[in-house]
Amino acid sequence: MTPATRARALADVGRLADAESEVRRALAETPADPDLLTLLAGLLRLQTSAAQTGAAQTSAGRNIAGQNRAAEALAVAQAAVAVAPHLPGTHIELAECLLLAPAHEKSSLQNQKAATPNSAGTSHSDAALRAAEEAVRLDPTHPPAYRVLARVHDQRRDFPRARDAAHRALALNPRSIPDLLTLGEIERHAGRRKPAREAIGKALAQDPDNPDGRWLIALLDAERLRVRSSMRSLRELAADHPARLDTTALTWPVRGLLSGFRRGLGAGVPLVAVLALGAYPWPSWQIAARAAAVTVVLVMIGFGLRVLIPAGLLPWRCVTLLPARTRRAVRTGWVAAGATVTLLLGYALTAHWPPLIAAFAALALLMATGRSDRT
Repeated sequence: MTPATRARALADVGRLADAESEVRRALAETPADPDLLTLLAGLLRLQTSAAQTGAAQTSAGRNIAGQNRAAEALAVAQAAVAVAPHLPGTHIELAECLLLAPAHEKSSLQNQKAATPNSAGTSHSDAALRAAEEAVRLDPTHPPAYRVLARVHDQRRDFPRARDAAHRALALNPRSIPDLLTLGEIERHAGRRKPAREAIGKALAQDPDNPDGRWLIALLDAERLRVRSSMRSLRELAADHPARLDTTALTWPVRGLLSGFRRGLGAGVPLVAVLALGAYPWPSWQIAARAAAVTVVLVMIGFGLRVLIPAGLLPWRCVTLLPARTRRAVRTGWVAAGATVTLLLGYALTAHWPPLIAAFAALALLMATGRSDRT
């Protein structure tokens, strides 16, 4: 068994660090082996997400670890292309590593408050597209080349081209689970949930335990507010594949609802204020302002009950697993949201300005917590 074969066998059972060590030992003897370089880049890339979601690390620690892994993976992939530019696999891996780069660079630049945060991401996106197109040119009959091309177009929000590339991959291998899942993810990003569910369903029909497929189905259910079904899927996925799912993903009803409150109250409170101001020249607007306040309150409460009741207590328990900064932001956000709704109701009942002015202050705090709610 070759070192590359042993490393792939270790990676298949989730022992990525052991697989990396195996490849590094082999590279010490043959440092210009393109197969080993490509494999090492892939292993580093796969470990990037693990570094980003490790529950034991702080948020800053995850970001630094993820950025370091992503940068090293990209450097190794570039070395593989330099050694063997004629092999499509080296270009495929380079494109995969470049797909990771924009998110990490954007995060780093945001932390540094850079003036042009998207320039690096755009450059990496263009380079990823060139690498994927070169892989297809080198071997037009290789499904993974079309798959990475589809993912690059998907990241660039060019859904028609992404869909076409995914279909080309499936034309070469109609039962490919990775290609079916790629098509499903593209359709989900494009807002076409029915085709997305059909593609993912075909993949799960072949491999019902596939964690990526199960994760995508849970996301689709969450987006359609099928809260009970989504939470059940995520609980089962966390139990069956604990390394695949960070349990903080189970907090989505609590955090997603806060995001909805920010949008709803961010529009509702100013609307009520405008109508209240209009009551000075037109007294009849007072009734409209109070009616609008009651409507906003009822919509927010109804929306909250629609999500929280089927979600149960599990999301709240999982909030304790969030990093300290995010945990504080979530808790403060809920206090601010509750205060905003209460004060808005107070205005509706009294038609006095102080509750409405205080609602604006609570809303400002709610909006501020959104910037801190990051993991």
